[in-house]
Amino acid sequence: MKDIKAIVDDISKRQDIGLRELRALLQSEDVDGIKYLRDKAAEKSKSIYGNKVFIRGLIEFTNYCKNDCYYCGIRHGNHNAQRYRLSDEQIFECCDTGYELGFRTFVLQGGEDPYYTDDKVCLIVNEIKTRHPDCAVTLSIGEKTKESYQKFFDAGADRYLLRHETADEGHYRKLHPVEMSLENRKQCLRDLKDIGYQVGCGFMVGSPGQTTETLYEDLRFIKDLQPHMTGIGPFISQKDTPFANEPSGTMEMTLRLLSIIRLIHPHVLLPATTALGTIHPQGREMGILSGANVVMPNLSPVDVRDKYKLYDNKICTGDEAAECRHCMSNRMKSIGYEVVVSRGDFVM
Repeated sequence: MKDIKAIVDDISKRQDIGLRELRALLQSEDVDGIKYLRDKAAEKSKSIYGNKVFIRGLIEFTNYCKNDCYYCGIRHGNHNAQRYRLSDEQIFECCDTGYELGFRTFVLQGGEDPYYTDDKVCLIVNEIKTRHPDCAVTLSIGEKTKESYQKFFDAGADRYLLRHETADEGHYRKLHPVEMSLENRKQCLRDLKDIGYQVGCGFMVGSPGQTTETLYEDLRFIKDLQPHMTGIGPFISQKDTPFANEPSGTMEMTLRLLSIIRLIHPHVLLPATTALGTIHPQGREMGILSGANVVMPNLSPVDVRDKYKLYDNKICTGDEAAECRHCMSNRMKSIGYEVVVSRGDFVM
């Protein structure tokens, strides 16, 4: 097998990776080689997007969910969750505040909450676009029919985030109840792309049952789908789930995979996630230095943030939106990057 630097150069040139190469990069203890991987990925990101970091304003508007995914703290079966829904006006106020702070993308994220009918979602999207026509609206509200996705798109939604979580059927079954389907999730992503959304998929790093082989399937899926965005972050357990005692994913593995994704899919919009910042104080900065170019500060009202518990010990639950924005700008500036006022669209 080639040395690590040679593998990095090869996958960068081919914009693809084989299973043996992936195994070598994930298992390597070659410190210089792994630094080379990160530097190469950051260099690739800069060659396309410069030293710009795009911010997305995250609005977690409901933590009701009809699903029972085994890893998630807002799963239907968690009777300890303190449920909430933001009013429409609260959502609009979050966007208005975010706009004043320089956000030009708003991400409406929530559980799969049947209360939000297609008409309700369309009204919310349409109002945000009416108030802020120069902004992008991203939805992250789970699996819907193609017809529903089309309605949201026609109402003005620009992007849709739907993490596939794993592209391997056996692994999917370990993470989800029997009534949920990996094929349906993949089809949703294909439908979204077909309609014309900028589409985001993604997966947890270190989730129970994950192997190098399942990760390879994830990378193959990303290569096939060619998403505009890919969100990956470490698995972090939540105390009220069946996986409460499972070990969390690591920053090291997450950073390596961020770099690999940047090299095999160079133009992708790649977030340094809140989960990465949760497992290490400099996690998001390290993510940017490993090839990421997006961060997603929270615009949700402070009094509900601690209730949106996908996982435990989430950071920034007590900071006002302005604090989050200024803190993020300073953090990025400290590593030589600039948070920009921009929609931050995918560049081809």
